[in-house]
Amino acid sequence: MDPLSDILTMLKPRRLKTGATDASGDLSISFPPHTGLYCYAVLEGACWLTVEDGSCPLRLKAGHCVLLPSGRPFRIGSDPDLAPVAADVFFAGRSNGAVVTYGEGGDCFICAAHFDFDGPDSALLLGLLPPVVHIDDENDQTAMRWALDRMMAELRTPRAGSDLLVEHLSHLILIQALRQHLTARDGARVGWLSALADPPVASVIAALHAEPARRWSVAVMAKIAGMSRTVFALRFKARVGASPMEYLTRWRMMLAAEALRQPHTNVASAGMAAGYDSDSAFSTAFKRVMGCSPRKYHSKISGVTLPYAPLS
Repeated sequence: MDPLSDILTMLKPRRLKTGATDASGDLSISFPPHTGLYCYAVLEGACWLTVEDGSCPLRLKAGHCVLLPSGRPFRIGSDPDLAPVAADVFFAGRSNGAVVTYGEGGDCFICAAHFDFDGPDSALLLGLLPPVVHIDDENDQTAMRWALDRMMAELRTPRAGSDLLVEHLSHLILIQALRQHLTARDGARVGWLSALADPPVASVIAALHAEPARRWSVAVMAKIAGMSRTVFALRFKARVGASPMEYLTRWRMMLAAEALRQPHTNVASAGMAAGYDSDSAFSTAFKRVMGCSPRKYHSKISGVTLPYAPLS
């Protein structure tokens, strides 16, 4: 598989709920810290998004999407300076999948999907995404526009099979948003998603995913990228937000953790699959990234998401 498919497969996105708001007039809604990832798409009209990270408010227009993977509180409304109402108050009593009409509607129609991730160590990769992924590029809009139009139709007029169709449309919009983010080449963006749009860095990430157990070094990676070792290391860190070896270690540990979640996998085989000949070296790396030993992880993983330690 390609790296984006690899990562999404590892994250195992699962839609928790979907809904839409058709609003008119003055309205601002505040959302508390959250788990997982929110995906918002403006289907008609426009609104403002403010994430509590000190950044400027974003103007979202029809056809725009935004992904919020950081879990930070945020506000959506007609005016970024308007006093907000809490989301749990505004949506009280509303069922999952419902369209909430505020005022007479018509100024802004926005749909939202909240995804959780069944990959219990998804924070390792979500942590390398920017806090806001804003998709406003005009490239490849046909697929996104079709998905948004279908989503709006199903939410406004539910029919037989609508729940399942909305489920699949939510995933389609998520993947298409990630794709379009890749095509919007912005040198200021940082994270593995943006790095996949940088051909030299993307070629190395693809190679790491294809052969995670290979005896990798920065020199070998630099040769694949067609750069000097120093230039490559600096470029990779600038694009991904982690050094080449840090990224490789995170990816290896996610693969090892996935293996350890299987009932018949032992620590030694998980370590070998991740490129470690020594159990002690594997255990040290695993504990540094995942926050516990692989043996403890293996024994306690059923139904439990264990804490992890960020790479320093």
